[in-house]
Amino acid sequence: MNHKHLLDTENRWVTTKGKAFLSDRVVMHGKNLHTELGDYEWLHLYLFSILGRDPGKNVAKMLSHYWVASSYPDAAIWPNHVTALAGTVRSTASLALMAGLSVSEASIYGRRPEVRALDFFYRAGQWCDGGGALTEFVEKEKSAGRILYGYGRPMANSDERIPHTLDKAKELGLDKGRHLKIAFEVYEHLKEKYDYSINVAAVHAGLAADMGFTCQEYQLLLTPGFVAGMAPCYQDARDRPEGSFFPVRCSSVVYDGPAKRDWNTPRSFDNTTTQSDQK
Repeated sequence: MNHKHLLDTENRWVTTKGKAFLSDRVVMHGKNLHTELGDYEWLHLYLFSILGRDPGKNVAKMLSHYWVASSYPDAAIWPNHVTALAGTVRSTASLALMAGLSVSEASIYGRRPEVRALDFFYRAGQWCDGGGALTEFVEKEKSAGRILYGYGRPMANSDERIPHTLDKAKELGLDKGRHLKIAFEVYEHLKEKYDYSINVAAVHAGLAADMGFTCQEYQLLLTPGFVAGMAPCYQDARDRPEGSFFPVRCSSVVYDGPAKRDWNTPRSFDNTTTQSDQK
């Protein structure tokens, strides 16, 4: 970033995204928030705020189903576990939910794998456009050590969300897209060769590719998606005695480290000076 750019933005921010003209109006992507966008459902508005365009009611309904279908009020699920821990130590609701959302962007579950699944399907489509076979692309990804996100599910061999998601996609006329078809073709190959299952992340990402979301847009769209399942977990722990959410007694801790030190026994030291000591 050059010096001139910093000076140009010191006292102003030039944007086409939006502006609040207090006591007058609020503009978002060129539309009046209260008069032109005031009848939007909240998630529809959220889509508009990210995309800068109206994707249509069917796309908004499809994304809403993503959120609804993954709103599990189960405190044993890790992001929800965090919100419940926050509740049991009497944190505020905002801090509890933000903590839960932050850990939902993990490396093996949640937001980052879903975005990587979307990227996988875009690259798979490009590979096929270039004349390559889809199965060749899948094997190339595996041989490169890349995880095929959306396939396999810890502790379960099926995903209860998939049939409901496909029913909703069919209802909204979004079930015939190319990338959704690719998602199931990949599954057929992985099932036959490696006995992999398919989870909803692959279905979601295939649909998202057909709806034309970029990876960055997709990550923003998904980020608040678990929050409806987190809220009751926070409330449940908050309304119970403090510290009562899955407490662990000391005798239940399994420890395999160095033995407990006897502080009454003198320790001997040699005079060896290490390279680290010299630093």
